[in-house]
Amino acid sequence: MAANILLVEDEPAIQELIAFNLTQAGHNVLRASTAEAAITLVRNALPDLVLLDWMLPGVSGIEVAKKLRSDERTRAVPIIMLTARSDEQDKISGLDAGADDYITKPFSPRELLARIKAVLRRRAPQMTDDAVEVQGLRLDPITHRVSGNDQSIELGPTEFRLLHFFMTHAERVHSRAQLLDQVWGDHVFVEERTVDVHIRRLRSALEQTGHDNLIQTVRGTGYRFSTQR
Repeated sequence: MAANILLVEDEPAIQELIAFNLTQAGHNVLRASTAEAAITLVRNALPDLVLLDWMLPGVSGIEVAKKLRSDERTRAVPIIMLTARSDEQDKISGLDAGADDYITKPFSPRELLARIKAVLRRRAPQMTDDAVEVQGLRLDPITHRVSGNDQSIELGPTEFRLLHFFMTHAERVHSRAQLLDQVWGDHVFVEERTVDVHIRRLRSALEQTGHDNLIQTVRGTGYRFSTQR
C-alpha cells in the first residue's frame, strides 16, 4: 500500500536515488535537505514514515528525531535513520533518540524497502498490504475487498479506510480527533461529527453479517474495535 514518506537527505544524488526507488515501489515521496525544511513539511501534514539522514547541515538528524518524539502530534510517526556511521554506540544513540530502525550506508534498495515494510507493519499496520481477519470479518487491502463469513460487504472508500484502521488497532479507544488524523489525515479540516456519520455507515454495512457490534462507542471518549462485549 502506498505510504507518504518524508525523505530527509542533504546529498542530492543519494536523495534522488532513494526517491526514485521509493516512487517505483508505489510510495509518495516528500523531500527535504535540511532539518528546518523537514520540520516545516511535517508541520503541514504528517507523513506515514520519515527516512532521516543522521548528518544534516546545521541541526542533525538525531535532533530532528528527538524533536519529533517530544511532540505529541508527531510522537507516533515511524522513523528510520540513514547513516554512514556503523559503530554500535552510534546505532544505540540513533535508537535512543527515537528511531524505529537504523540502516547503514551503503544499502540496497531491496533492503530499504523491506525495512520500510517491516517498520510500517509494526508501527502503522494500516499502511501495509497484509490482509487482516477478525471473527470471520476479513479485509484485503490489495483487492480492496471486505467479507463477513465469506459474504461480500460493500464499503465506500472512507469506510474501508476506517475499518482497516480499526482492525489493525483492535481493542484501543480512539477519539474522533485521532480518527480524523489517522483516517482522513491531519491536514484535512473537517468537523469531528463527520466521524459519527461514517461510523453509522460502517455499522450499517456490517449489519448484514452481524459484525456491526465490533464497532463500539466509548461514551465520552470515542470509538474502539473490539471482540469483547
